[in-house]
Amino acid sequence: SGDFNLVSYQQFVKLIPSAMPIVVGLLKFMLGSCTGTSFVDSTSIEVCKAYRINRHKTFDGLAARSKTTKGWFFGFKLHLVIAPTGELIKVKFTPGNKDDRKALDEMTDGLFGKVCGDRGYIGKDFSAKLASKGIQVITRLKRGMKNMLMDMEDKMLLLKRSLIETVIGKIKFLGKFEHSRHRSVCNAFVHMTACLVNYQMQDDKPSIVSLLS
Repeated sequence: SGDFNLVSYQQFVKLIPSAMPIVVGLLKFMLGSCTGTSFVDSTSIEVCKAYRINRHKTFDGLAARSKTTKGWFFGFKLHLVIAPTGELIKVKFTPGNKDDRKALDEMTDGLFGKVCGDRGYIGKDFSAKLASKGIQVITRLKRGMKNMLMDMEDKMLLLKRSLIETVIGKIKFLGKFEHSRHRSVCNAFVHMTACLVNYQMQDDKPSIVSLLS
């Protein structure tokens, strides 16, 4: 027992912020590169229960209230762009009310080719803006939109878009990515970034690369 000089839990919590530059730098170093086919999506990060929103102080001024298909939440969004191999290419944290299209527009550096997303990325001006950067956004049509011809390859990509939902589910499962007990902003983001590093180190990432080859 005398071989290790362990710190107390309270001291350990105080030391966590010092790991922020290392963890962020490690994640940035481990991010993959775009190969011309990518998947994009976002997920909510709830920082407190709904009945505590008005009393919540830790993320006051940073988190925001927004709505998903599951209902209202208070917190942040995690925006991801992944490769067909399940590897993370782009990662971005934003307040919960951030438009998914604006977040993707801020993550286009190094992206090219086809990016497959859900209906939240539909926008005529938005698509034209990304097209000028060499990026084609592929989504399903919203109800009432005029039907358009689509390449068979694009249809296959849309059928495999659930890959990124599987990736998000795995990230949230690893290390309890999302919980409502954070008492420090810095410690919270160190924890979430470390979960992303943990996922990126996994050998058994969800993948559809063999289906597209």
